[in-house]
Amino acid sequence: MRKLVYYVGVSLDGYIAGPGHEVDFFPFGDEKQTAEYMKWGPTNFPETIPTFARDQFGIVDAPNKRFDTVVMGRGTYVPGLEAGFTSPYAHLRQYVVSTTTPRDIDPAVTVVDSDPLGLVRELKKEEGGLDVWLCGGGRLAGVLLPEIDELVIKSYPVIAGSGIPVINGEFSPTLFDVTDRVTFDSGITVTSFARR
Repeated sequence: MRKLVYYVGVSLDGYIAGPGHEVDFFPFGDEKQTAEYMKWGPTNFPETIPTFARDQFGIVDAPNKRFDTVVMGRGTYVPGLEAGFTSPYAHLRQYVVSTTTPRDIDPAVTVVDSDPLGLVRELKKEEGGLDVWLCGGGRLAGVLLPEIDELVIKSYPVIAGSGIPVINGEFSPTLFDVTDRVTFDSGITVTSFARR
């Protein structure tokens, strides 16, 4: 069965973005450290690089390794939309969970205005294929927590103070086990967790 994997960057105090959806405060380290980290992401998760940026990483035609579908909330979708990208992950099947985004925003994007849990449950039942990437944001992750099978948390050595939490939902303690951890000289760690 396909898995729902929440792959996301997080500050030390648990925020995936600032109050205005800022992500430019996440530190990458010096030039050498940045190069090391920026090579790891496209090598291990090439499909998480937006289509418009794949050329910069030399992965224009790189095959999807882990995901063939992305699910994101409106808050995650809008920054790309404001930059003129209606189909940010054209190399994946794209679902945007939103009650305000027009259904005809782009033929390659399916807008889902209700029941994201039902959507994910149907996607996970599909035969074959790769896993489903939960791209964000925090409120959608809170709703989908019962279906999150794995977490891949990129932890940055910075305190945000406030912003959009990694999970924003009801109190629901859910146990996960560490399955892998990679540490970079910049202080960034990437930890993989599986639902216990």
